[in-house]
Amino acid sequence: MELPLEFKETTSRLLNDEFPSFIKALETTAPTSIRYNDKSDYVPAGSLVPWCPNAVYLPERPLFTADPLFHAGAYYVQEASSMFLREVVTQFFRGAETVLDLCAAPGGKSTLLAQTLSDNCMLVSNEIIRSRAYVLAENLNKWGRENTLVTNNDASAFGKLRHFFDAIVVDAPCSGEGMFRKDNAAISEWSPQNVEICAARQKDILTDVWDALKPGGILVYSTCTYNEQENEENIKWAASNFDAEIIIPDTVKFPEIVRTDAGCRFYPHKVVGEGFFISVLRKSNDESFRPLTKLQQKKGMKFVKSSELPFLLHEPESRIYVNDNNYVRAYPKPHFDRYMHLNAVLNCIDSGLLVAEIKGKDVIPSAQLALSKALDKNSCVCAEVDRETALAFLKKESIVLSDYPKAYVLICYQNVPLGWVKNLGNRINNLYPQSWKIRMNL
Repeated sequence: MELPLEFKETTSRLLNDEFPSFIKALETTAPTSIRYNDKSDYVPAGSLVPWCPNAVYLPERPLFTADPLFHAGAYYVQEASSMFLREVVTQFFRGAETVLDLCAAPGGKSTLLAQTLSDNCMLVSNEIIRSRAYVLAENLNKWGRENTLVTNNDASAFGKLRHFFDAIVVDAPCSGEGMFRKDNAAISEWSPQNVEICAARQKDILTDVWDALKPGGILVYSTCTYNEQENEENIKWAASNFDAEIIIPDTVKFPEIVRTDAGCRFYPHKVVGEGFFISVLRKSNDESFRPLTKLQQKKGMKFVKSSELPFLLHEPESRIYVNDNNYVRAYPKPHFDRYMHLNAVLNCIDSGLLVAEIKGKDVIPSAQLALSKALDKNSCVCAEVDRETALAFLKKESIVLSDYPKAYVLICYQNVPLGWVKNLGNRINNLYPQSWKIRMNL
């Protein structure tokens, strides 16, 4: 691995005598880790990730595309160091009611947040690049939580939502030094000038979004890079300019994590994971609290009763159901007004739980409903299939079912739902989304 000279110089000053061990670690194969979903009974074999009890290291990297459980959202492939966010949530804002994941694609931290936070929390996951926002929405749909809203906005759009969020997570775009072992492109794109550009952009992002955080609220800042300019220096700058307090997560159970005066560092020669930095700011309580005085409502929506839907959700009366242009969505009651407001003022890609599409007298269940933790499977006709049939379904090919009624049938693999087919008797319509289908030859 040929590393840039300037990178080696700055990193050797950070690590001193440990620098040779760091370089040696970069020459080894990066570990593979996954975080599994509690919406199913699937628990993979592997050694535990110390700071994330529902995550394991795999002995080798499989072909995830060939595993139906991957497509079902039974687990998410995520770098282990970044899973420390779970510990940060647990220590500082487990009870938050409104949380923003600002730079969320492809969805690793958002799915972690959705699982760690209370089901009553509203999680807003944002991505500025539109194509990546759709990938984010797909991954959150597959993760199966209904208390989410996916947006495609610049950070400045959230600054206008004064004092809206209890916590904000900013996994900032960075120079990517922590990904050198995995991504040769990260090495070729690195330069001291790019580090300066990234550090300046990170300050702009923090400035744009700061007003959206409530007084006393928590902002989590993270990067996958090592240099102090994008990490400690930026956090100290933010604390000084925004009248905020730096609070360092407790790592007494994890001595392999390096604590500094502004955050926690993860080095590949110390942890089983990639390079990562995470820090926490608490906003001052002195700022006068001025909540939003008027919540806007998106127009053209009609309310639907849960009894009008043929597919049941657990605790159906805990939600409000809305027909928006023949798409029925369910929203948790506690935050319904906030969901409607964000739908009105932001560019929303997806929000709440898409339950069904109405076409004439037909109510077509959504793929999102099939993968939702909220779905009551006892209200459905379910078909358990083998791996070969599951992969054919995920390729959106025709499959064969015997002895099933004419109905919408929930296809399951190892008791985990994959999606719907419509059994017409003489043939079956595969309803798996075209944009999600497997395109690889397996």
